[in-house]
Amino acid sequence: MANHQLTEPQHFLNRHFSWLQFNERVLEEARDQNNPLLERLKFLAITASNLDEFVEVRVAGILQQVEHGKAVDPGPDGRTPPQVLTELAAKIHEFVKSQYDCWRDELVPALAEESIRIVTLKDLNAADREYIESFYRKSIEPLLTPVTVDPAHPFPHVLNKALCLAFLLRRKRRGVVPYLGVVTVPRALPRLVLLPSDNGAVKYVFLSDVIQAFADRLYHGYEVLSAAGFRVTRNSNLYMEEEESRSIMDSVDAQLHRRRKGEAVRLEIEASANQEIIDRLVLNFRLEPWQIFRVDGPPNLTRVSYLYDQVARPDLKFRPFVPRELALKSGASSIFEQVRKREILLHHPYDSYSAVVRFIESAAKDPDVLSIKQTLYRTSDNSPIVRALIDAAARKEVAVVVELKARFDEASNIRWSRNLQLMLIARREADGQIRQYAHMGTGNYNPSTARFYTDLSLLTSDPHITHSVHQVFNYLTAYSERPNYTPLFVAPLNLGKNCEHLIDREAEHARAGKKSFIFAKVNSLLDEKIIAALYRASQAGVNIELIVRGGCALRPGVRGISSRIRVRSVIGRFLEHSRIFVFGNGGKPEVYLGSADWMRRNIYERVEVMFHLKNPVLCNQVVTEVVEPYLADTDKTRILLEDGNYVRSNDPRAMRHVKNGFHFNAQEFLIGFAEGREGLNEIPAVPRFLKIPAILRSNGKPSNGVPAKSK
Repeated sequence: MANHQLTEPQHFLNRHFSWLQFNERVLEEARDQNNPLLERLKFLAITASNLDEFVEVRVAGILQQVEHGKAVDPGPDGRTPPQVLTELAAKIHEFVKSQYDCWRDELVPALAEESIRIVTLKDLNAADREYIESFYRKSIEPLLTPVTVDPAHPFPHVLNKALCLAFLLRRKRRGVVPYLGVVTVPRALPRLVLLPSDNGAVKYVFLSDVIQAFADRLYHGYEVLSAAGFRVTRNSNLYMEEEESRSIMDSVDAQLHRRRKGEAVRLEIEASANQEIIDRLVLNFRLEPWQIFRVDGPPNLTRVSYLYDQVARPDLKFRPFVPRELALKSGASSIFEQVRKREILLHHPYDSYSAVVRFIESAAKDPDVLSIKQTLYRTSDNSPIVRALIDAAARKEVAVVVELKARFDEASNIRWSRNLQLMLIARREADGQIRQYAHMGTGNYNPSTARFYTDLSLLTSDPHITHSVHQVFNYLTAYSERPNYTPLFVAPLNLGKNCEHLIDREAEHARAGKKSFIFAKVNSLLDEKIIAALYRASQAGVNIELIVRGGCALRPGVRGISSRIRVRSVIGRFLEHSRIFVFGNGGKPEVYLGSADWMRRNIYERVEVMFHLKNPVLCNQVVTEVVEPYLADTDKTRILLEDGNYVRSNDPRAMRHVKNGFHFNAQEFLIGFAEGREGLNEIPAVPRFLKIPAILRSNGKPSNGVPAKSK
């Protein structure tokens, strides 16, 4: 088949619809009664947070395309931006309804059954009302700034995603025309107010309800005709004008101040809102009807996660587990000595991230370490890694390359980069020689997210790898570009091209009758060139198994195009974040790990790294701890069908590879091995064509993070 036919619109799924399907899978976890109740609540809050980002970035971006005259340019699936916007609006409204159905009809009653009650003001007894009045007077009212919109007072600026209250007001004296009042709900206060205990029950009332109840104290001289909570989501795309700025840092910093003032994209407002309030808000924010979301519940579902943190009910949460700690082996006196002897591959969160923190902290304190270089993509407040680097900078050379364009983390990153500027790493050994050490991973340097993101970390002193990492830092700091960075693939220079080459190589092996297969685990699969290469490999006879957590534009199972490709999505307790690639290579399998998803932004528009994992014992660890368990998972896996829909793995259409009635949860299985529990089920059979040759296999059990000796 001609190559151009592989890129015809019918062979691609729409990336935006696919992302919304991902959020629907997260919502399924909120509705799944097999999950602990407070975890279900947390999943619901995650869907709301996900949708916020989707609206303020993706939907806003489509609006920008339309405004900038790109309305006639179709995407890979053939839809133009106006067409996408029309269909997407309907899908988002349907999804929001499902969110609130879940909250109102499932979670609130289930919480009440567990004596965790969300009450309204009319449900309060005399003691509750007295407490609320005192709390309002002492803790809420001093933080409120009521505004009345009239010719002398223009509509106040409403911050992005800030919860507000709108009041329809009429002057008590000579009042005819109603006014609009606006109050921003203080972000410093919890969205749910805990009431005094009542016979063991935990009771909460929404903060916005409390403010509404005392509106007459805010607007003396007015009659409050109606009130409603609302929330505006604004365009949060950064408009970078790098050539006109003194530096990219200045540009990003300026855009952060403008972000909150972006155009409104969505209005969420309580379903009971007076129509005149809605009309005035719509007029002020210049919104179309599809941008108005009347919700039967709190306008900000992200804040219900407050209950997860505040309610002390471990019986309603996932059972906590303690990850494996890395212990020094073979009499090693330091982590550097251990890494010299044995490369270490860590599988987070089953292996504690403290090993990575300890590696960096040791480098900062070790007097023999001469320099440190590090990239920071996403950091957390009070990061121990950043503190260690700052401390090290007083005594040695430190270079830190900070990602300024990491969306929604720019403020944190700019703060760190201003503290650190740029910094540099290497260690003088006892023999006087300088040896380099490297940490490479599929995630980011954030100890907080490492507790619930699945990622892989490699600690190595392999000179081939460390030399290439050094060259990558030269590229980052000086734009010193080299022809190649073997054994690393580096975006935007050659990562995409090399991935295509590996895929095409499998096609050549298949055509030659040699062993071939492709396994890839990524967050997103959206790049047209990669998808076309996978189609070519499928046509050549390569069996391809893909685990794509989020958006996937590849359409599997199409006869003559992608009949040998299967796509899965795993949504569970931990966020699947690792990027792993295994290629059959004619019977000599190769394993690659990296930070890049198969999407244009990662491959062509930012610096990312993918590396060849050569140690066969570590390759075996990847196969036994990731490939086989996740391909065998039945509990948290959904299968993508040719029609673009996802079904559970026990659906007859999913073409399961495990026997009927068998249940297997990959994440729980790996937690069990991290804890050293015995008596767990073996990993059930995976597809025969993915049976890994003996050089990459052990007994089918995870290696429990035991470091492997380097070749």
